[in-house]
Amino acid sequence: MREFIHQLKEQVLNGYSITRENATELLSLSIEKEEDLEELLKVANEIREKFCGNFFNLCTILNAKSGKCSENCKYCAQSAYFKTAAEIYPLVMKEKALEAAKEVEAEGAHRFSLVTSGRGLNGGEKELDQLAEIYQYLQKNTELDLCASHGICSKEALQKLKDAGVKTYHHNLESSRRFYGTICTSHTFDDRVNTIKYAHEVGLQVCSGGIFGLGETEEDRIDMAFDLRELGVHSIPINILTPIPGTPLEKNEAVDPRELLKDIAIFRFILPKVSIRYAGGRVKLGEYAKLGLEGGVNSALTGNFLTTTGNTIESDKQIIKELGYEY
Repeated sequence: MREFIHQLKEQVLNGYSITRENATELLSLSIEKEEDLEELLKVANEIREKFCGNFFNLCTILNAKSGKCSENCKYCAQSAYFKTAAEIYPLVMKEKALEAAKEVEAEGAHRFSLVTSGRGLNGGEKELDQLAEIYQYLQKNTELDLCASHGICSKEALQKLKDAGVKTYHHNLESSRRFYGTICTSHTFDDRVNTIKYAHEVGLQVCSGGIFGLGETEEDRIDMAFDLRELGVHSIPINILTPIPGTPLEKNEAVDPRELLKDIAIFRFILPKVSIRYAGGRVKLGEYAKLGLEGGVNSALTGNFLTTTGNTIESDKQIIKELGYEY
């Protein structure tokens, strides 16, 4: 296996795009052999160094509108279908958004995103106009790269967000096409794919990834990676399920952190040039979280998340500095 890993690494470093067969062979690596896992992570990190350098990107989000979502995604605390302890409130005022943005900017974040609950945005909606006003206000008063996460969007809505100063649109695939219908039936996998395509068409960069631990197989994760490669995304957030009481997945068992690190490393083989981003739930990796930063990960969502808490910006900066990254 070690010989195969190194041969495949050399091919990737020379411009080769690995196949599903290659990825399947990497999946066969046993996580019981710590030395083999560490070798895979080391090699993934070499690929990251070659194509991405040592810059580490830190992004932050603000839960700008919470609860009463019309969609039935089984992992989500904000779905109106489930009874959870998630807060419910309307879209925040632009002054509150700026206050949050200035705070994380002062702490060293590079990006800032508003995230709103709900199915998404279409052209002509009042909420779209309100969001455009907020983004214009943020662009005028901060130096942060602005991102947006507002669900399934029309091309017209995405154009309006771009015109307001948004640089990157975030919209996860969440899982593989095969598995997606298991976790959501109120919209389709293709609804998500089409939003990503529209975002590209209007000139936005795209941040799209998924959640590990929904009940999917490792093959589902890898299928998602190949879909993301085909879609040409710029950043891939890797979330690890935090089971929320009141949701259908509240009793999902945790996945072995070593398996998750292996799969993230394989993502780096499949997508050598993108930002692979630790996102929600990385605390589930426990003592292995730092090891992942030496296995292909080169960016992170930091601070608090939507309905769960995360690492502080300061603690993340300290860790990445120790590992030799620049930020």
